[in-house]
Amino acid sequence: MKSKKTKTDKSSVHKKKPKSRNTTTPQHSGLDDILEVIRGAGSQGLSVKNIFKQLNLTSAANKQECADLLQELVRKDEVKINLEGNFTATKGAAMPGEALEGIVDFVNPRYAYIICEGLEEDIVVNAKEMSNALDGDRVLVALWAKKRRDKRQEGSVLEVLSRKREEFVGKVQLSDRFAFVVPDSKKLHFDIFVKKSDLKGANHGDKVVVKITRWHDEHKKNPEGEVTIVLGKAGENDTEMHAILAEYGLPEAFPERVEQEANELPKEITKEEIKKRRDFRNVPTFTIDPEDAKDFDDALSFRTLDNGNYEIGVHIADVSHYVEPGSELEKEAYRRATSVYLVDRVVPMLPEVLSNGLCSLRPNEDKLTFSAVFELDKDAKIVNEWFGKTIIHSDKRFSYEQAQEILDGAEGEMKHEVLTLNKLAYKLRDQRFKSGSIAFETIEIKFKLDEKGKPLGVYQKIRKDAHKLIEDFMLLANKRVAQYVYDLVKQEESKLTMVYRIHGDPDPEKLSTLAQFAGRFGHEVKLEENGNISHKLNQLALSTEGKPEQNVIQSLAIRAMAKAIYSVKAEKHFGLGFAHYTHFTSPIRRYPDMMVHRLLQQYLDKKFQADKKLYEEKCKHSSEREKLAADAERASIKYKQVEFMAEAIGKTFEGIVSGVQEFGIFVEMSETKCEGLIRMQDMNDDYYEFDEKNYRVVGRKTNKTFTLGDKIKVKVKDTDLEKRTIDLTYIR
Repeated sequence: MKSKKTKTDKSSVHKKKPKSRNTTTPQHSGLDDILEVIRGAGSQGLSVKNIFKQLNLTSAANKQECADLLQELVRKDEVKINLEGNFTATKGAAMPGEALEGIVDFVNPRYAYIICEGLEEDIVVNAKEMSNALDGDRVLVALWAKKRRDKRQEGSVLEVLSRKREEFVGKVQLSDRFAFVVPDSKKLHFDIFVKKSDLKGANHGDKVVVKITRWHDEHKKNPEGEVTIVLGKAGENDTEMHAILAEYGLPEAFPERVEQEANELPKEITKEEIKKRRDFRNVPTFTIDPEDAKDFDDALSFRTLDNGNYEIGVHIADVSHYVEPGSELEKEAYRRATSVYLVDRVVPMLPEVLSNGLCSLRPNEDKLTFSAVFELDKDAKIVNEWFGKTIIHSDKRFSYEQAQEILDGAEGEMKHEVLTLNKLAYKLRDQRFKSGSIAFETIEIKFKLDEKGKPLGVYQKIRKDAHKLIEDFMLLANKRVAQYVYDLVKQEESKLTMVYRIHGDPDPEKLSTLAQFAGRFGHEVKLEENGNISHKLNQLALSTEGKPEQNVIQSLAIRAMAKAIYSVKAEKHFGLGFAHYTHFTSPIRRYPDMMVHRLLQQYLDKKFQADKKLYEEKCKHSSEREKLAADAERASIKYKQVEFMAEAIGKTFEGIVSGVQEFGIFVEMSETKCEGLIRMQDMNDDYYEFDEKNYRVVGRKTNKTFTLGDKIKVKVKDTDLEKRTIDLTYIR
């Protein structure tokens, strides 16, 4: 998305103007004056003399001051000098009086941020100036003149260009004459009016999906809508899980036409198809997956070659063989882009006929696969590699627990293969960490549920060698597929299109916060010294392993890093320390892997044309859907955590301060890994002020502080399932 810049004068096609400020005749001084003059000159820019002339500067002192300010603007990258020696404004410079296109991030009921591409800083808009724009909407925002240079840029929404969504999830509230739906989303700050005739049979307290039929305006406080789906009684497990999916716009049931197409796929593998493929059916092959998994994306084959090296096959379900471009299955897979994993269920990207049947690499069945085959020496160095279509026959299906028992010394089938692969995995891991891979991992919270979905216990999933063995070989395949395609660029005249998984450098400011935070626990991170940041972060990961602060510190470290996304740009993956990386190994549950399979096969067939722009659009869509799925997963975890902690009201827990805000202190309870909030209004021993710069709150009278990382005792005061919140009180 590009920032669309226009002038908000009478000639503008956008007739509506901000209510509170005049955007056509802004008042400036200093830097703003100079920037406005330069922007007015367009791409040709202005010489220093012309800038002096336009600003009516005559005295030597005023000219010197202007020259100094020009240099400051250059240093700030708001102004640059072109080949003619003239000053021109950079892309990131925003001027009062302009209108920019951006996306709404509605922070709270009082104000929102408008995120505009090309601007370093988001624009703040008061709720009264939002023109009824909602979170996620694309809008046109007018910029106000700054009163102070150090103040954040403010503005007013002129027009809603497009709505992110028109359907919302909420709870029905009935009165004698009318009904309202109270939205679940914390970023929607209004109720939706619904006529009783439009409730579709919903009762008071039911969770529903409501579609907006008439938007609110200056005269109408609430929009109007009609119920489209009744999800069920609020508080029931199925209702809440369905509500979470609907809240994030994630589908559950497949359209009938998609299911029908899946059911009509041929179940038998023909001899003609087998002839096209490399046959691995006689090579020892197995899968390792969670105990309850049904969609087996990947399998490993192993054999020792005559020269003493090892041949390792990473075999991936050949989904693209069954899901053809333009088919209903393809369209639905793209729309979903990913499987969604909630606490108690999986919402698959593909119908079960494919995900749990045709494409699942089940034991004792012939299966079509797309493989990366490596010849490794005993030091896990690659001697040869091969990519192509294959057919396999898995001999054994291991759960992670069964594979781990063998690694721990138990007897069992394929023990030699599993043990040897684990030794090679250790060496691959060492190579990866030496090249800059980060060891931080998010702690995965799991629940023990009863038959109705009620949480009976919460525990932390422990990653052992069996998990890491599979991970290391999947990483190897993903890395080498990306590198193989990238290297083809050197052989071809034009650059090839590829779907990469990229991950930028961490935010320096967030790294500084991490270092300060870790220091409170005695973990020293010397960012100011020369050296590899990855190495320093890995030292921190090692020093926190198994300690109470591990989850908070590692979560903070991950937040300091950029979000990994899909892109056609051949950029690095910082977190893994790879120059090039992709996703090749999970096409049953990720659409980008299907794209990679198609592109790789195309290049293996010596067909080098692919629409880069189209693939970039698909990458962006896949990244957005991945984020929605992750948000939904977190929402389901938070719901179950609150439901579990509802049984602990009045109980005391040890915890760590995991966040501070002006309204309260977030605390992660060490025993359950659940996070709750101590509200400032409940801190009645003093008046506490928020020190944003130092991530702490300070008592005005006592000078008592609560800072990120502090260990404290808390009591569970209350829980609210609808808001998914846990209220705590501080135990002195």
